[in-house]
Amino acid sequence: MTSPAWLESWSADDGAARVRTLFAEAFGADGDPDGVWSAPGRVNLIGEHTDYNAGLALPTALPHRTYVALRSRGDDVVRLVSAQAPGKVWETRLADVAPGVTTSWGAYVAGVAWALREAGHEVAGFDAVVDSCVPFGAGLSSSAALECAVAVALDAVHGLGLAADDAGRAALSAACVRAENEIAGAPTGGMDQAASLRCTAGHALLLDCRPGLSALESAHAVPFELAGAGLTLLVVDTRAEHALVDGQYAQRRASCERAAALLGVPSLREIDPEGLDEMLARLQDADDAVVLQRRVRHVVTEIARTEEFATLVRDGRVDEVGPLMNASHASLRDDYEVSCRELDLVVGSALDAGALGARMTGGGFGGSAIALVRADDVDAVVAAVDEAFATAGLTAPGFLLAPPSDPAR
Repeated sequence: MTSPAWLESWSADDGAARVRTLFAEAFGADGDPDGVWSAPGRVNLIGEHTDYNAGLALPTALPHRTYVALRSRGDDVVRLVSAQAPGKVWETRLADVAPGVTTSWGAYVAGVAWALREAGHEVAGFDAVVDSCVPFGAGLSSSAALECAVAVALDAVHGLGLAADDAGRAALSAACVRAENEIAGAPTGGMDQAASLRCTAGHALLLDCRPGLSALESAHAVPFELAGAGLTLLVVDTRAEHALVDGQYAQRRASCERAAALLGVPSLREIDPEGLDEMLARLQDADDAVVLQRRVRHVVTEIARTEEFATLVRDGRVDEVGPLMNASHASLRDDYEVSCRELDLVVGSALDAGALGARMTGGGFGGSAIALVRADDVDAVVAAVDEAFATAGLTAPGFLLAPPSDPAR
């Protein structure tokens, strides 16, 4: 059996050098970039599929980042080059960017400029190149990392000043969400962009997704230093690629909105866990009662688990959160039905090898799982997961460690 595949992050200097070199090759005849910006992917500790239900989530920023070298233009032309598609230039005019019109990966980039314009900011066209060590299709928010790197770049070159404080970063996050929802066509919530822009090193971000909250009310840093407790967070990319624009994610969101409408509440966040059984009984006459009941049960119990997880971490009891992670995965597997064979295999084999807790992370239908592991047990857990995949005849997974890292900068 081959050695486990570790997915390493790049240093800031390495990431910047990569995109500067690519920029010179693609656009160097017209001058240097105005600068280089980057933004992290994210891993969600707990609180899955709760953001679009006005609930709670608890993400952290990864050390793995997307880098953007960008130069502003005097017109509204956007030209993009990606290291993942070398030799190809994606081009559009900002005047032509609109919902349902702009396609391909460039929609995530041009969509940010469109959203900032829609918010009243003067944003011109630009030339940009991107490169990334955030695993693509792994449920670690590679799209949000791209959007947020572009957002802080445009903020800087146009002197918008939004990245200077948390309230401004919340506004940038909202623009990135609009780009993903309306231009790229992915009906996600706002957790990924908030994590990429608003997390801080050594902390998780307790994100309250109720509408109408101020920046101060919507996000709270929660210390999440694992090393002192002898623990580490292991992320496993199952290589079972997921996509949030294939209809499954949208179906889950639509089911939640339908259930809330039938129950007469603005969102599922309004349901008290103590009264959950009564609310589920009120759905029994719906044509799709069983499905709606499962979706509601997951969201309500997941929000409660997220709140309890954050409390334990604040109290210095991080070694006690494992059962919450396990319960979260079971709920996502059974009630929300977004897990898959590979994710379940990671969770089961990691727990058998001594992990304190494990769960899928991200939207599901593939992607990644996380395990809270004693630092001394990392090699054993990695070997067990790798062997389980080999025995099952599956593509070998990738592994990375996830210390809580810096936001977009």
